[in-house]
Amino acid sequence: MAIAMARKEETTNFQHADGIPTKLSLVVGENLRHLRRKHSLSLEQLSHLSGVSRAMLGQIETGKSAPTINLLGRIAEALRVSVASLISNPGTGGTVIVPRDRATTVTSGEGGFVSRALFPWGDPQSVEIYEVTIGPAHEEAFAASAAGTKKSLVLLSGEIIVTVGEDAPVRLANGDTILFNADAPHHLNNPGGDDAKAFLVVTAFDGANSRSRPA
Repeated sequence: MAIAMARKEETTNFQHADGIPTKLSLVVGENLRHLRRKHSLSLEQLSHLSGVSRAMLGQIETGKSAPTINLLGRIAEALRVSVASLISNPGTGGTVIVPRDRATTVTSGEGGFVSRALFPWGDPQSVEIYEVTIGPAHEEAFAASAAGTKKSLVLLSGEIIVTVGEDAPVRLANGDTILFNADAPHHLNNPGGDDAKAFLVVTAFDGANSRSRPA
């Protein structure tokens, strides 16, 4: 825990495309508090299990901080739940339209990685589709997702180098697709001088959606 507290823990900017903050941080806070108490864990105990500082967990529970997707993954793993359990609102069912200007985006790496959810954010999905943009010379790292989670990346423009676990890096060009098991740490790197754009499909097989970032 000392290591986790010594380093600066990131927060992710959860907002709509028009810059209006969402209520996601409040949803995450309520869900985290409920799940932590359900497991009879103190903040100190959850901090020890997840490697996330007690102070950060407290800020998340009170809605003062929106964690990065990687932090959500670590917390979910410690609680042995899906990431969806931390960020989901009850689904509405039926036909749902997500206007482009109201879609939820997740930005990290000081703007180097932008993910736009192509589904109602917070509504549990067994298959999630994202439009992702990776800035020039930017590399985005992802923690291992829950066991059974698969990701499929379809490159629309630019170049992306995908590295999964200890496997050799794979370079994708326009139109290429890669499907891989996401239960190992993985990296997406844009070696070019222009934005790389892709569709990312995340599928979970644990009976719930994975909501692992995004990417």
